[in-house]
Amino acid sequence: MSTDVQHAAGEHHGPPMWMYYFVWGLLFVVSAFSYATDFLDRGVLRWTLILFFMFVKAGFIMAIFMHLSYERITLITAILVPPIALLFLIGLMATESDYTWLTRVVYMGEEANPVPLPPPSHAGGAH
Repeated sequence: MSTDVQHAAGEHHGPPMWMYYFVWGLLFVVSAFSYATDFLDRGVLRWTLILFFMFVKAGFIMAIFMHLSYERITLITAILVPPIALLFLIGLMATESDYTWLTRVVYMGEEANPVPLPPPSHAGGAH
C-alpha cells in the first residue's frame, strides 16, 4: 500500500467532531432566542430579531454542517452572491412599490382608498 493511499484513508476533511456538537448547542440556544421573540410586541424589533436569528442559524448550518467554510472562495461566492443579489433586488422593488402606487393615485386620478366591488350576484338563474 502506498503512502498516498494510507494518508488519504486517515485524512479528515471538515471540522472536528466536537465542533458539530458545539454548533448544535448554539443552534438550540439561538432557536430558543428566536422563539422567545413571540413574547415581544408585534413590531419592527420583533421581526428584525426573527430575521437576525434566522440568518445566524442558516450561517451556522451552511458553514459547519454543509462544510462551506472549508471550501474555496469561488464556491462560497457562487453560493452566496445570488441570494444576496436577489435580496438587494427585492429591496429595490419594495422601495419602488410605494412610488408606483403614489404615481397611480396622483397622476392617474385613482382613489387612494377604493371601495371594493360587491360580489357578483347569481340571480336570474343558470342555463
